[in-house]
Amino acid sequence: MCGIVGFTGREQAAPILLNGLSKLEYRGYDSAGISVRDGVAEPEVVKAKGRLKNLSEKTDNGCAVKGTCGIGHTRWATHGEPSEENAHPHTSDDENVVGVHNGIIENYQELKEKLIRKGYVFYSQTDTEVAIKLVDYYYKKYEGTPVDAINHALVRIRGSYALCLMFRDYPEEIYVARKDSPMILGIADGESYIASDVPAILNYTRNVYYIGNLEMARVQKGAITFYDLNGDEIQKELTTIEWDAESAEKAGYEHFMMKEIHEQPRVVEETLNSVLKDGSIDLSACGLSDEEIKKINQITIVACGSAYHVGVVGQYVFEDIAKIPVRVELASEFRYRKPLITPDNLVIVISQSGETADSLAALREAKELGAMTLAIVNVVGSSIAREADSVFYTLAGPEISVATTKAYSTQLIAAYALAVQFGKVREVVSDTEYSHYIKEMQSIPEKIEKIIENKERLQWFASKQANAHDIFFIGRGIDYAISMEGSLKLKEISYIHSEAYAAGELKHGTISLIEEGTLVVGCLTQPELYEKTISNMVECKSRGAYLMGLTKNGNYNIEDTVDFVTYVPSIDPHFATSLAVIPLQLFGYYVSVAKGLDVDKPRNLAKSVTVE
Repeated sequence: MCGIVGFTGREQAAPILLNGLSKLEYRGYDSAGISVRDGVAEPEVVKAKGRLKNLSEKTDNGCAVKGTCGIGHTRWATHGEPSEENAHPHTSDDENVVGVHNGIIENYQELKEKLIRKGYVFYSQTDTEVAIKLVDYYYKKYEGTPVDAINHALVRIRGSYALCLMFRDYPEEIYVARKDSPMILGIADGESYIASDVPAILNYTRNVYYIGNLEMARVQKGAITFYDLNGDEIQKELTTIEWDAESAEKAGYEHFMMKEIHEQPRVVEETLNSVLKDGSIDLSACGLSDEEIKKINQITIVACGSAYHVGVVGQYVFEDIAKIPVRVELASEFRYRKPLITPDNLVIVISQSGETADSLAALREAKELGAMTLAIVNVVGSSIAREADSVFYTLAGPEISVATTKAYSTQLIAAYALAVQFGKVREVVSDTEYSHYIKEMQSIPEKIEKIIENKERLQWFASKQANAHDIFFIGRGIDYAISMEGSLKLKEISYIHSEAYAAGELKHGTISLIEEGTLVVGCLTQPELYEKTISNMVECKSRGAYLMGLTKNGNYNIEDTVDFVTYVPSIDPHFATSLAVIPLQLFGYYVSVAKGLDVDKPRNLAKSVTVE
């Protein structure tokens, strides 16, 4: 949620800021703004409600705003409605301090009342304006440095923040601070960059610093100095981002989502190969030893959204292959229900960004309870990756579309690899089974490719569903988990109401929702459950439902029952999700396109949820 960019160097800042913000549009926003300084002149602040193009037009694509040091922001409304007044950047009363902020300041009302008593006047409804004016207050009160002022302010702020500030007395410098909200700092050729996510600066540099929790930094042209919360200088290591700028572009596709669907065969293969050595799975790079695996008596998987659906699949696969009890928890609920976690438990946290607020909080709760922790994340150096005991990095690369596709698929293959190796180490998987599972996982990329190559018929069917009001997805076992992801994909980008149900639960109330013409999508990849789910679909059809079946090649008798069917290649049932999800991703995509919607940036959604 929200996007931050900053730049100080030789070039004009505004075009760089706008370019960086355009790379962060996928995060979700309702307004945007920039502030640029031209030497010692007063900062120029320009803000616009709505899409970034409104800000670009207002600034003549940045050419109308002069200066080589600046900050920018795309805002997701929390405190205060979307408006120019509430958009960032915000300033102190005399424009001594200008700043942008991601996160939520929980005690902003208390701080605001204090500042009003000190004579400050507020023009917006935001918590960010409070933070900017609090920094200004301490800067003037103690007549110290910006680091001193920020330090005094931050110890009084409760909540999460990534702050980016400019001070009148330091016209070519930017000061930043971070707690729980993501931020990276880049450097190249005597120039410095600030961003809340990697794609914003990939066109300019791949050399970055990760600023830690409760840390601050002074950003000068080509130099960055880091401080702890006491104001003492600390050293940081420069990291090279392996992603390239080209991988974050559309590459000729109409939407990022379609590009990322097509990238799935490659990134799934690369993620699997990252732990596959000489025909065996090697988790040493993840930081997991065989001795630690043998000690585990229960696994808890914690995640949000699509990553939670990966966890549901993982529960079936882990329990069936590795014979370990598994719980799957929504991260937003995990720490509020006093979880029963012991040192013999492994808590697996799944997050694409590695910055998901609820998942990060759950990770910290698990560590406090003494559990072993393992992160499955896509972004190297992210907060969850740094704080977990072990890390399995997925190699999806930058995922721009809000609706996840390739990150989901790489998380799945990571979960499979972990389950198979756990089963092998715990001696419940034979050598023959082990070889079979690995061979089946290796076949997934090619089979995904075949599904994508034959998508035209699915496109035709999806276009017929653009006017649907309700769509239901049903399945049993792993097919229920597949249904959950298919339903989410559809609803988040097409705005059609859809739900996923365990097929056996239909008669416990849900079937009353079926009306004439209601589309019911049945997932049928599990041989043992195929006939039971078919029976449930027939029950829906007898009440007027229109049926779509999703099953493996060979189940051609289904055509006598359903109105439309799409097939996926055969594979070991444990790994069927990786294939079955592809038609469901394509279905959601084509329905959205048929409705003329913004596929990559659906309303009210953000790519990375960094506040609770």
